[in-house]
Amino acid sequence: MADSVNLGALVAPFVPVVIIVVLTALVAWLVSFLSTRLFRQSTPQMAGAARRLGVIVVLLIGGTLALQALGVNPDILLLVVALFGVTILVALREPLSNYGAKYFSDIYTPFKVGDTIQVQGVSGKVIEINAMTTILLSDNDQLISVPNVSMMRDVVVNTSPQAWKELTIPISLSGNVDLPAFESDLLKTLSKLRTRLDPRFPPVLTTKARSTQSTDLMLTLMLRRPEERDAITLEANKRVTEVLEQARGARR
Repeated sequence: MADSVNLGALVAPFVPVVIIVVLTALVAWLVSFLSTRLFRQSTPQMAGAARRLGVIVVLLIGGTLALQALGVNPDILLLVVALFGVTILVALREPLSNYGAKYFSDIYTPFKVGDTIQVQGVSGKVIEINAMTTILLSDNDQLISVPNVSMMRDVVVNTSPQAWKELTIPISLSGNVDLPAFESDLLKTLSKLRTRLDPRFPPVLTTKARSTQSTDLMLTLMLRRPEERDAITLEANKRVTEVLEQARGARR
């Protein structure tokens, strides 16, 4: 009995450390998974770097907590974690700014691949919008790379004919949603907006990217009057949300 008590007293201080190590491993795996999802549209090098940096930060924090649980002063390790975090933010400031701008430009900036735009004193046809830059093809066949953050900071002029009519709404679905059924239900409910849309151009739902985990779609509507853009955007998003909720309920 005495041996059991002594063994328990010997092991007890290490139980919190084991729990911290297990939780750190789980959080590191979650960060790696989320980084892969968030940077899936960027280059493999950047996605890999973001994944590694995220895991390293989690491991450093977990190591600090484990040392603290053992009674070791973690001040030096905390300083290292802080300096490492600041270094990461400084190093990734521009890439993260461009990546964030790409997200907001998808929602708020009225241009798409195929449009002709003017920005930062240059103009050209948009041939690619990636995680970092927007690629333009000029009239003299030159490639122009414009950082995505410039699309949020500078004035962008869309010179495509009737560009004001087009409204695009990005949609992201989980991989187990029945895509044909979702498209059918969405286009059916959007028919209630037909009096506010250009009758010559029915709503179009196109696939931007697809994987086993998710599907990225783009809904394109052609407006009848530009002053109704905000109101139609709100109404269309509401109907998209309703169809998404119906699709989730059908899977349960």
